[in-house]
Amino acid sequence: MKKKPVNRSKLKERRLAYFLIAPSLVLILAIAIWPVIQSFYFSLFDYQLNDPRKSSIHMDHSLDLGRYLNSYPFLVSALENEKEGLDSEGDASIDEIISSLKKVDGEIRENYGERYEKIDEMLFNFEKPSDDLKMVNLNGETADELDHTLNDVAKEVKVLSESAELNQEKKINGLTDNLSESVVTPNFIGFDHYAKNLTSSRMWTALFNTSVFTFISVAVELVLGLAIAILINKAFFGRGLVRASILVPWAIPTAVSALMWKFLYDGQNGIVAKYFEDLGLVSQMGDLLTTGAGAMFSVIFSDIWKTTPYMALLLLAGLQTIPSSLYEAASIDGAGKWKQFVSITLPLLKSSILVALLFRTLDAFRVFDLIYVLTGGGPANSTETISILAYKVMFSQTNFGEGSALAVIVFVCVAIISGIFIKLLGADLISDDAKR
Repeated sequence: MKKKPVNRSKLKERRLAYFLIAPSLVLILAIAIWPVIQSFYFSLFDYQLNDPRKSSIHMDHSLDLGRYLNSYPFLVSALENEKEGLDSEGDASIDEIISSLKKVDGEIRENYGERYEKIDEMLFNFEKPSDDLKMVNLNGETADELDHTLNDVAKEVKVLSESAELNQEKKINGLTDNLSESVVTPNFIGFDHYAKNLTSSRMWTALFNTSVFTFISVAVELVLGLAIAILINKAFFGRGLVRASILVPWAIPTAVSALMWKFLYDGQNGIVAKYFEDLGLVSQMGDLLTTGAGAMFSVIFSDIWKTTPYMALLLLAGLQTIPSSLYEAASIDGAGKWKQFVSITLPLLKSSILVALLFRTLDAFRVFDLIYVLTGGGPANSTETISILAYKVMFSQTNFGEGSALAVIVFVCVAIISGIFIKLLGADLISDDAKR
């Protein structure tokens, strides 16, 4: 069986094509894929900025000597000062606590004497030791034993503060908690964040809200955008001015338009809220932003007003590629306007519609600024989308691990939507080529 001859010219063209798109692939990898990989990496850890022991990535057990020495001597001194005003039972409890602390300190000093003294001297001189200097690696058994001892000390101090009146109770409890946090344990948790979110009703509610917002807004925008595109595709006096004015809502920054609509929806002075009440769309003006259904309607209506011009612009570009001779021939054959629309416009506009739907669906699914400014995700999370939920968890709660997991979930959803549209668009283009 003979091998087919290699077409060297086509091979060169293919290599040249790969060479030309290589910079784009590198940019996509650097700008789009790398942040997703980083988010996925962070999602595997219990990474929380509001917890000192989880404020960075830890793969090993370690001891923060800087935090330890910032707490131990002051705690022992404060406890010794408390002995003067306590009874014999309280003195015995304090002596026991101090004995446990000194035993732990002796072991730490014995194992890390030189570094211990150096860090202690730096802190005495108000110098900040580096992370490489103050962080000491421990094996798992030693770390667990040390952590257990310091936690027992913290419990004993709390019991003592409940049974006796301490002069510096807040200071002692704070130093005890700070001392117990000096033992840093690995915060790798694997896929626990994904398991938690995938079983969370709040995340599924956010996905449902996102899907409702995306489906309704994109569907309405497609119908209105197509109607506007057909109208402004006709030749009439002032067409350029009409096209420019239609794009004004899309040109306004989203945060500005959202704030504008927030005033228009206001339950006391909002003119749009007043008109909707007069038309019977809402029972009272305040329902637009204070009820779940009203708030969802408000954000969808605002999004339709802003992004319908963008949809119209994309579809107008597709309409202008359709030869006018086709409509003339159909008119001669007796086809009416609706028949021309169904038989000529829609089939030839299919690729443009799919592209417009792809862009708008992805944009709507990732919506953040419009809803964040308009409702903040409320009331009672009724307009909270998956992007807003990820923002709240990551930045408001400073839980970067769980927030990164939600960001990865958003990426997966967007990738699935993109794959579906691209497959439909690719199939459409292949069928068009086959017909030709």
